[in-house]
Amino acid sequence: MNQRLIAACIAGPLVLILGGVALAVPLPYASYSPGPTFDILGKDSDNAELIQVDGHKAYYDDGQIRFTTVVASGYGEKLSLGEAMSRWLDPDKAIVPYDLVHPPDSTAEQEEAEGAIQMSTSQDTAKAVALAEIGTKVPTAVRVAAVEEDGPAQGRLLPGDIFKEVDGEPVTKPADVVDAVAKHADGSLVEFKILRDGRQLTVRVKPEVEDDKPRVGVSVGLGYEFPFEIKLRVDPNVGGPSAGLMFALAIYDTLTPGSLTGGATVAGTGEITADGSVRPIGGIQQKIAGAEEAGAELFLVPPANCGDVEGLGPDLRLVKVTTVHDARLALETWTKDPEAELPAC
Repeated sequence: MNQRLIAACIAGPLVLILGGVALAVPLPYASYSPGPTFDILGKDSDNAELIQVDGHKAYYDDGQIRFTTVVASGYGEKLSLGEAMSRWLDPDKAIVPYDLVHPPDSTAEQEEAEGAIQMSTSQDTAKAVALAEIGTKVPTAVRVAAVEEDGPAQGRLLPGDIFKEVDGEPVTKPADVVDAVAKHADGSLVEFKILRDGRQLTVRVKPEVEDDKPRVGVSVGLGYEFPFEIKLRVDPNVGGPSAGLMFALAIYDTLTPGSLTGGATVAGTGEITADGSVRPIGGIQQKIAGAEEAGAELFLVPPANCGDVEGLGPDLRLVKVTTVHDARLALETWTKDPEAELPAC
């Protein structure tokens, strides 16, 4: 056996070992994959409507309005080179910087809590925008955005509660609540007058005091004081703000006679603001793939995401929508004439 053959016999296994190690080394990347879609006009496993209305006539017609999701690789799960390559070869998956999906200054628990707050906020905004679309103005209010698990307010204040007064003083902005709680460094009870499901309640909470800083364990944000009750029964495991557009359209459809989709299946995505503007989201290619899998015929795209959808289709018609009002008009035009010209990216 000559020296070259001996060297090859030694080097070959080493190359294979090093290659295997390289494929397994974690890289600073995460992935997006298509997630499930949810028909917000549908029913749950108990045959109850996902949109429930009390105090206004509701219309439950044919058709589906689906919000779409993505599945991100988990907190702390950085892709290996091998995993990154396999996902890169899959057209329905995306490789993204890990810190974009899981910011370095957040924990898994903080991410989950933030996602829940964003989902709750998106639902309230969607209700207000949908009501504005039918001509009903909704006044803004200060609300409980989230309640800390095992915190002082758990079981006493609930997400969605509207603050009317704190310690007898009216609440007009989130800072009013924060400032009032800050005065209870002695641990004395904080008295909240709240509005919950149309009923006014008085709730007293004993704050925790750490380093002379009292806290009741709630996140406070802007919300709305609705003229009647609208409940969205959404899977609690789904978080984030990107379903706002589809929530607003589904609520509008439920509050008005006739099917907004003409009985067809429509999907889309987009965070919305209080004036009904549609903002961009992440993972749109994966959401479109999920919509196609669900049998959607039309997909609503935020304008700022147009650059992300070039070349996609043609099985699914992509429609650019700048506002919730634009989206409603586009659907009404499409249901009358599926071949009608609509805004496109």
